[in-house]
Amino acid sequence: MAKKLRLPFFIFGGGSNILISDKGFKGLVIKIENCKLKIKNCKVNVDAGVLLGKLVSAATGSGLTGLEWAAGIPGTVGGAVFGNAGAFQKSMKNVVKEVEVYDAKELRIENYELSDCQFGYRDSVFKQKKNQSTKQSFVLGRAPKHIKNLCARCPDLIILSVVFKLKKGRKSEIKKKIKEYLNYKKETHPLNYPSAGSVFKNPSPSQVFLKKFGRASGFSAGELIQKCGLKGKKIGNAKISEKHANFIVNLGNARAKDVKKLINLAKKEVKKKFKINLEEEIELL
Repeated sequence: MAKKLRLPFFIFGGGSNILISDKGFKGLVIKIENCKLKIKNCKVNVDAGVLLGKLVSAATGSGLTGLEWAAGIPGTVGGAVFGNAGAFQKSMKNVVKEVEVYDAKELRIENYELSDCQFGYRDSVFKQKKNQSTKQSFVLGRAPKHIKNLCARCPDLIILSVVFKLKKGRKSEIKKKIKEYLNYKKETHPLNYPSAGSVFKNPSPSQVFLKKFGRASGFSAGELIQKCGLKGKKIGNAKISEKHANFIVNLGNARAKDVKKLINLAKKEVKKKFKINLEEEIELL
């Protein structure tokens, strides 16, 4: 229907890792609500609308290991696969076996094997492929400017369901590991305030950076922002967290424009001090 009406559309999962403009979105927002979950042996079939926390709980209850790192990560399974969500040096690419997608360009359902997903650091083929056909469907010169700009939001591939391949484990060990991960997050992340999660991807260390600091692993985005003295920086009711500088928290009724100003400030200061371009992990809508 969106294609028939020539409407830009956006696929909305759980809402985490998204900063929505104060002006809203001029198009159709499609909320993914399918939520079936089935476990057979070590294989878990999950609809894209299932909350990631529910998947972790179900796997734990069945004595399946492999998803402990995902405990505490908000959002849906579809969103997690879309952005190859990860933590503690693990990510979706380590557990995904197959993804069922709706090809919005060809208007058909297809199955993607692990290798087809092209998982990268907070990236996947689902995130990379955006539909250009919507632009082309307009008569040249007649498309409103906002429609032209928003067509890039229309995905080619919409995640419908995912098959995970896990392993048998001991429930006590699985629960222990989950508790360790959750305790770490409580100690290091500003969970007492709302936020869109980690704002920036961690940059790859450059040769210049390594020579300057002598660290083979480089610094995380949060460490770079902290070294620029931006912890606690406020604009309106948005603030760069003092607990973790890669989080911009909402102190109450913060505006998206205030969060965006802090994002731009962090990028500017890190670029000036370290010659590194920070790249957003959150999606700007």
